[in-house]
Amino acid sequence: MSNLSKFEFVALDISGSNYLPWVLDAKGLGDTIKEGNEASSQDKAKFMIFLHHHLDEGLKSEYLTLKDPFQLWTGLKEGYDYLKATVLPRARREWMHLRLQEYKIICEYNSAVYRIIAQLKLCGEPMNDEDMLEKTLSTFHALNMVLQQQYREKGFKKYSELILCLLVAEQHNVLLMKNH
Repeated sequence: MSNLSKFEFVALDISGSNYLPWVLDAKGLGDTIKEGNEASSQDKAKFMIFLHHHLDEGLKSEYLTLKDPFQLWTGLKEGYDYLKATVLPRARREWMHLRLQEYKIICEYNSAVYRIIAQLKLCGEPMNDEDMLEKTLSTFHALNMVLQQQYREKGFKKYSELILCLLVAEQHNVLLMKNH
């Protein structure tokens, strides 16, 4: 608790639009946000000051009277935890409809994959490399069926290895087209 300066993060917006990533950042602050914590009153006060610094002005005034970090944490959770119920179905739908063939370049696809994966993880649904590999390989365009089979036969174990291979192939294709 003594080194709070290393925990700099964006303030929680009153709309809650950044609640899920904010919670992940704030959870690293320690035991003062746990029920029945035995932190000293000085540590609790430091935490409250720090946490209030990372709240929107409207939220500061709403939670101004709270003195216990756990009460503040619980109040924020009650007020914004519903976001998981709205983000999760949207992220699942995006994952289900994600297709490699719909992206012009691999970087755009890769960014979309990691954005959706982050949302799923924030809602408690972890994805692994196997899921990401299967999603990518199964959504190749039908005209690239042979290419997809060749990538499957390479036996990638990590998503990053497949994406690296696809990025290199993409750059080689761009170069060939320029030389042609």
